Amino acid sequence: MADSKKTPARPALKAVRGTRDLLPDQTPLWNHVESTARALFARYGFGEIRTPIFESTDLFARGVGEETDIVSKEMFTWEDRARAASEKAQQLTLRPENTAGVVRAYIEHKLGETGQLQKLYYIGPQFRRERPQRGRYRQFWQIGAEVIGPQSSGSESPLRDAEILEMLASLLTELGIRDWRLELNSVGSTEDRIRYNQALREALAPIKHLLCEDNQRRAETNPLRVLDSKDEADQDLINALPKIADYLSDDSRAHFTQLLAALDACNVPYNLNPRLVRGLDYYTRTTFEFTATTGQASGLGTQNALLGGGRYDGLSEMLGGPRAPGIGFAIGEDRLILTLQAQQEADATTSGTTLAAPKLDAYIAPLTPTQNPAALALAQELRTAGLTVEVGDGTFKLRKSFDIADTLARHIILFGEDEVATNILTLKTFATGEQVKVAHANLIAALKA
Repeated sequence: MADSKKTPARPALKAVRGTRDLLPDQTPLWNHVESTARALFARYGFGEIRTPIFESTDLFARGVGEETDIVSKEMFTWEDRARAASEKAQQLTLRPENTAGVVRAYIEHKLGETGQLQKLYYIGPQFRRERPQRGRYRQFWQIGAEVIGPQSSGSESPLRDAEILEMLASLLTELGIRDWRLELNSVGSTEDRIRYNQALREALAPIKHLLCEDNQRRAETNPLRVLDSKDEADQDLINALPKIADYLSDDSRAHFTQLLAALDACNVPYNLNPRLVRGLDYYTRTTFEFTATTGQASGLGTQNALLGGGRYDGLSEMLGGPRAPGIGFAIGEDRLILTLQAQQEADATTSGTTLAAPKLDAYIAPLTPTQNPAALALAQELRTAGLTVEVGDGTFKLRKSFDIADTLARHIILFGEDEVATNILTLKTFATGEQVKVAHANLIAALKA
């Protein structure tokens, strides 16, 4: 007797937790954001750089900082075993951020030897093994830029900082982000930070046991990171800690003062935030964040940061390169998109309209399979003229063709034997219900009207 046992059905595969698919009804907004950014960056003299999505683990350990949450908890790292006796095994990591990779490329390709300021931007995925939540994914997208070069190129000037911040203000405004807020601080030079870190250690010592577990660890390994804590129970204690502004050198204070003067000249509003230190060890002097309106209107809840960045004057030397002061930023594109979507939904609710994707210019409906080749040729002609077109199939019933066309397009073009014979097409506009006969030669003009 044959075995009657059935092979158990295999479970359907799904995207890995913390990742997601972006479907065709979602990607137009992403493409709009990216094309707007590319066009704006070009106006400011930036060129695109593309670096690998994985690098040597040591790049991030040295550049980002071994005691940061990113390196100690969140990186996707693996051992790349040697494939031949002449090779060595190496530790590789999916990039959790892109500044270190860009600076590595700057060093490797000797871009500093040109003597020119390098203005570089990137758009691409980053990877962090953190708890997924709204607007935060394990594979997430960033739009970022770096300005870096030898000191003689002006890379250390506060004017570079102001230009970056003015450019970002312009980008958010062009994208239609409302009520953004620039949070700004100076964390001083490396020497300033050493003095301030010592002051923080001394201030934290008698209260460390009152802090949460993470902040107790940070108080020992990286006191500056305590200031970046979001733990609600620790906020009063953190607010009472020494302020970094009291430990800035004259040079750092002058640099910050000149930055503020340039922002004032460009009418870029800002809010001074003495607790803004950012989460990466390479930052010096200027640090900043742009935030969206807190709450439902931003789409982000209380975690409302859209982008952040800062100056990293010593990062090139940390990675074995020449002195190359720089400043950069990274936009969380997922979070920016959520904010734009929330604004669009709020606007639609206020106006009483509904959100809808733009429709195609035309849907061509061949009435029998015989007309399929000619319908495809007509679509080719219309698309060449810059129109957006979908082609049906002659096996479809007319009612089905109309239903599909009404969903996808502004017009339907009926394409049967008579239309092929006379070169006069039947064109219906769904918005008005009007149906007319149009000569083939006039069809493009009619669709563009």
